[in-house]
Amino acid sequence: MSSESSSRRLLVMAVIGGIVLVTLIGVGIYGLIVGPPDHDHQSTPTTTTPSESTPSGPSRPASWEDLPALPDTGDPIRYASAVAEALLTWDTMSGLAPIDYARPVIVGADPSGYETPGLVSDVANFLPTDAVWQELRHYSTRQTATVDAAFVPDSWDSIAASASAGELREGTVAVTVEATRHRAGEWFDRPATSDHPITFTVFVACQPTFDRCHTLRLSLPDQPLL
Repeated sequence: MSSESSSRRLLVMAVIGGIVLVTLIGVGIYGLIVGPPDHDHQSTPTTTTPSESTPSGPSRPASWEDLPALPDTGDPIRYASAVAEALLTWDTMSGLAPIDYARPVIVGADPSGYETPGLVSDVANFLPTDAVWQELRHYSTRQTATVDAAFVPDSWDSIAASASAGELREGTVAVTVEATRHRAGEWFDRPATSDHPITFTVFVACQPTFDRCHTLRLSLPDQPLL
């Protein structure tokens, strides 16, 4: 690992530790889970039969490093689509926390670190708070996403042209993503699913400023550039 990569990773981890605790803002439950768990309605316990095979060692704790990394690409459309999938895919029963699902996007931030504090705040708008996460765990809630479209919005050319010299790095592009979130879980011990559209804009910086794309900022959910 290069000294530049190590320094950037240390910076990212420091920013996450110092900022994310005060910036996590929940996005709600989107209608799949709407009430507190019914403690009087207990599921039937399952019985596990010990295996006859030689027991293996203790399993390794879940880690954010097991999550898919953002692609090493100079294609802003492909990169922004991967950012959307990373932000919108999670599982409350995985052993990971919301901040763990945020890390792949933060690690792919602007290498200078200038935009990282803002990006950490932006990412929090797409993930449940810790309190909501624990509530969703009662229902084994998980979420996946389908990217339906990703494109440079029509307004971007005029925005980029009107920017003063030096305000935008070369290779900075806005990509608006239209996606569908698919939630699944259990409600009274029965499978429950729901789908929810979402649209937002990913601001990325690619070549020639960087040899690959990096995330700068995110718009608010459902407030994209068009």
